[in-house]
Amino acid sequence: MGPSRHDQLTIGELSARSGLATSALRYYEELGLIHSERTAGGQRRFARQALRRVAFVRAAQRVGLSLEEAGAALAGLPVDRSPTATEWSRVARTWQSRIDEQIADLERLRDHLTGCIGCGCLSLGTCALYNPHDIQGTDGPGARKLLPRHSRTA
Repeated sequence: MGPSRHDQLTIGELSARSGLATSALRYYEELGLIHSERTAGGQRRFARQALRRVAFVRAAQRVGLSLEEAGAALAGLPVDRSPTATEWSRVARTWQSRIDEQIADLERLRDHLTGCIGCGCLSLGTCALYNPHDIQGTDGPGARKLLPRHSRTA
């Protein structure tokens, strides 16, 4: 006998509870980040632990992990039950260095912006962010001098 209706959520309920659009949830399912079962009428039903998996993915994105990286981390967790505290802890520990790197990147960004905005020199000769002839463009799109180190190769 499968899970009771009380233990399952419709995609609309999961959307309301997680704060994600149903289209995002379908995309997460397509990527294998969350899983559903289908009713006889073809409607998706998600186990309640899908809420934790969605929260995990959103937290992973906040610390700079891609959906692919979040999926790799989730692959080590059980699909058919809620992970134990030990299992969550193991995954969270893998983020520690990423978080430390982000803090260092943000501190560097803050220091550059404070100097740039605060100096008032308006001198391209001394500006740390000056990019003559778009030299930084050869490294890829975006504000290359301001991007965190791990994002520069992306």
